[in-house]
Amino acid sequence: MTGLPATVPHRVIGRQVHVDVPLCLGGAGRETAVAVQFLRECQSQRFRTHWEIAYEDRARGDDPPDTHDAPYVRMLHHLPPPVERADEPGELRAWRTSYAAFPAGMLYHRRGPDFITVMDRRERPASARFTLDHPDLLATFATVQEPTALGELDAVQREAVDLLAAERLALVADGWAVVLPSRLHRWPVPCTGI
Repeated sequence: MTGLPATVPHRVIGRQVHVDVPLCLGGAGRETAVAVQFLRECQSQRFRTHWEIAYEDRARGDDPPDTHDAPYVRMLHHLPPPVERADEPGELRAWRTSYAAFPAGMLYHRRGPDFITVMDRRERPASARFTLDHPDLLATFATVQEPTALGELDAVQREAVDLLAAERLALVADGWAVVLPSRLHRWPVPCTGI
């Protein structure tokens, strides 16, 4: 048992995960949040992940997609990128290049007693470190580890999600929220790699 969400059909072979269906990052909010959660958990467990990105316009037979078909890619390049396709937009190639340059962790969190530390290195050379220690923020961070409809959250939780989204630590898509930083369970060797 891998501990990966069962919401995305996949196969695990050794340390590799093969996703059986294309994942849509620009579709309905729940669908996007579920895909992000799955990729985040693959990153957290340091699986080599093979997946294809789905384009909504494929079903209509339109021309190859542009970068607008994956509106959240700039926030997600810390996650495993999709497999390469000949007709992919340049933004997906940039995602693959960025991820290959720093696969140990561009956006991750560590849990402590009554706090969470988040490291964000997605915008190199700058980096940001956040310490979440307010009880409401911690509780909401824990809640939106799972894709969560904004309508299920109370006013305090919605405010916390807004704060997380403003710092690009949570993705809010079409009324659904999910946190972005993967959990760093153990430090890589050498630990200076992150």
